[in-house]
Amino acid sequence: MLTKKQLDLLEFIHARVQRDGVPPSFDEMKEALDLRSKSGIHRLITALEERGFIRRLAHRARALEIVKLPDAMTGAKPGFTPRVIEGDRPQSTPRQAVPVETAGAVELPVMGRIAAGVPIEAISEVSHNVAVPQAMLGKGEHYALEVKGDSMIDVGINDGDIVVIRETRTADNGDIVVALVEGQEATLKRFRRQNGMIALEAANPAYETRLLRDDQVKVQGRLVGLIRTY
Repeated sequence: MLTKKQLDLLEFIHARVQRDGVPPSFDEMKEALDLRSKSGIHRLITALEERGFIRRLAHRARALEIVKLPDAMTGAKPGFTPRVIEGDRPQSTPRQAVPVETAGAVELPVMGRIAAGVPIEAISEVSHNVAVPQAMLGKGEHYALEVKGDSMIDVGINDGDIVVIRETRTADNGDIVVALVEGQEATLKRFRRQNGMIALEAANPAYETRLLRDDQVKVQGRLVGLIRTY
């Protein structure tokens, strides 16, 4: 699914291509979406490209091509769409571990999807539960997230994997964390402090490290385990 900003940008690009035959400039996109900098547009463009809605063409000015449109723009009947939140997960969301005596495991709520790639909004609804070996868990509260994207494949985290997260607001250099970026986008990345900034590092050379101010990043939890279904 697309965030509201991603959908707004795709609609704006599509309308301009239909009207003028060429996509709008980045300055025009920034103004249309009322963003303060073009870096936000770059992130939205990358997100749309990763999801297969647009394609960037090399060696051409304004080199954007729309590949497909979502159901919301084509009039097709939409399927089930989970609700999303902007910001932190509600504290009222049920997330207590439920003992599973016969399996020697506990059940954790899968809170939705987390982007291992371009950040996407975190989903607040519990989609289902997953059984997690007791030995994987330590002290504190835990929850699970489904991974979407391939930016952490070099550390063995693949698209569709379930990651087990221990809730924490702090992280050490090198930890793989759930990071909330600019109060609305969640991503799974390696955390480092670098020259007074926070670096969110991918484990895939196709993705660049993102450098952000301390006030732009809020740690939501630390990776403690991974579950894969074959």
